[in-house]
Amino acid sequence: MKRSLVLGVLIVVGGLSLAVSGQAPAGPSAKAIAVTKIEKVKDNLYIITGSGVEDTTAFSGGNVAVFITDGGVTLVDAKLPGFGPTIVDRVKSVTNKPITRIINTHTHSDHTGSNEFFGASIETIVQENTKANMAKMDEFKGKAQFLPKKTYTDTLKVGSGKDEIDLYYFGPAHTNGDTFVVFPALRTMHVGDVFAWKALPYVDPANGGSVLQGGKTLTKVVNTIKNVDTIINGHIPVSSWNELKEYTQFLTEFAAFAEKEMKAGKTVDQAAAEYKVDPKFKGYIVSANPQFGGAKANTQIAYDELKKK
Repeated sequence: MKRSLVLGVLIVVGGLSLAVSGQAPAGPSAKAIAVTKIEKVKDNLYIITGSGVEDTTAFSGGNVAVFITDGGVTLVDAKLPGFGPTIVDRVKSVTNKPITRIINTHTHSDHTGSNEFFGASIETIVQENTKANMAKMDEFKGKAQFLPKKTYTDTLKVGSGKDEIDLYYFGPAHTNGDTFVVFPALRTMHVGDVFAWKALPYVDPANGGSVLQGGKTLTKVVNTIKNVDTIINGHIPVSSWNELKEYTQFLTEFAAFAEKEMKAGKTVDQAAAEYKVDPKFKGYIVSANPQFGGAKANTQIAYDELKKK
């Protein structure tokens, strides 16, 4: 999720009141902290839950994966600024091992915001485009020591045996640096905000995101990744591999819809008004929250991309 769009959410919970009013930050709300529960996914793998985006007073950021290895704990993502102590408390409830590594799925502050809390010496890993995107964020200006230490281009293996973690980049979708984090021994993959919810995505073109490429990128994921049955999403509860395949089709069909509408001479507003979720996508809605995606925003981005072809 893009920092500029979550700003309004952060103001609600007080996390950026310093930037808005000149006063000291109030920190996360009690309600936001309360929704960050830790739940077991599989042996040695947990998630610290997010709140979705429906209730902005309880917004805590994305789902954080907690992977317990022989050498320590790897976190995938780090929520909003101010949630470091809560993350530590949740991890301590399931293990006494230290947090030794953070992998960020992408640049947005609801997934990278508490990186700084863990210090400059912790190992941090992102796709190379994400590091470049993070370097442009206000949170990291003048704080280059907190930028990720390790990057990769297409694939990276971390650890071995039951502790192995495989990182993949397949192309633009939510941003141009979305990492898919696979725990092969546990047949589980964290997909970040490429599949955040069962609705049209929030796509961030300022950080290289693409409506037209999102379905194609996920098609590469589905055709390449093997032996995964469990998906950790960006904001909704854990889902299945078949649900990821379904979401891939959902994105692909929306891109085709937008292209057809533009060829028919429809305006963005006309196309957005005409868009309806196909009933075959059960449980899907057009938008998880009007601030984050929706038919008009996705149509506008698709039209802008099509004009460049």
